Amino acid sequence: MGQLDDKVAIITGASRGIGKEIALLFGREGAKVVAAARTENEGDHQLPGAITGTVEEIRAAGGEATAVRADISNPESIEQLVAATRKAYGPVNVLVNNAALTYFQPINGFPLRRWERMLAVDLTAPFLLAQAVIADMIAAGGGHIINISSRASVHPEGPPYELPAGGGTVYGTVKAGIERFTTGLAHELYDSGIAVNSLAPTGIVASPGVLFHKLIKDETDPRAEPIAYMAKATLILATCDPKTLTGRVAYSQPLLKEHGQL
Repeated sequence: MGQLDDKVAIITGASRGIGKEIALLFGREGAKVVAAARTENEGDHQLPGAITGTVEEIRAAGGEATAVRADISNPESIEQLVAATRKAYGPVNVLVNNAALTYFQPINGFPLRRWERMLAVDLTAPFLLAQAVIADMIAAGGGHIINISSRASVHPEGPPYELPAGGGTVYGTVKAGIERFTTGLAHELYDSGIAVNSLAPTGIVASPGVLFHKLIKDETDPRAEPIAYMAKATLILATCDPKTLTGRVAYSQPLLKEHGQL
């Protein structure tokens, strides 16, 4: 018996990194997983990973999964993703808003089109996806929404500002937004039995995107965190009691320790 037996879960950004690891764990725990991302097949993107590969791994381990190509910066694509999920498996029980886009570039000179695209993917898409699945969860008597955040949301300390800025202000802005969206939505949905939480890594996960941006060299960096921590912590938030664990801006390692898993 798995912790997510017969639950229908949408996971965005499931082609690689944290999203893929969450999808694999959910599949092992019995969920019917819809792996969503723009990268459908290996080679479609400069970074390794694709949703077809994620689904193949889940099925090879005995799980059930479907790949749905989706550009979540497009509201119509979001509608199609949710419709495809319902057609394949039925109403949605768990939503993991993991997909994110970032450009590490200072505000001075940051192109408006990049600002708008980051807002669309990192903030507007979770808003629209939540709207699209809330009715399913209310009808089922409950559900779980998990928004993947980042330590980039933490405010810089200063003055003086001793560390280099690193060009992460816009990413930190959208992640701070997703955390406030999380707590507000949790408040709104509390009486519906729907848990809404955000989760960020305590350290830095050596995902393909992180390595591409050279935030760390590899998994041996002392700041690195095993990718499995995020998947296990997400599972906690996908199976928690909505009356006692909702509206949390959580970090992976403290959450795992709280539940005796680290």
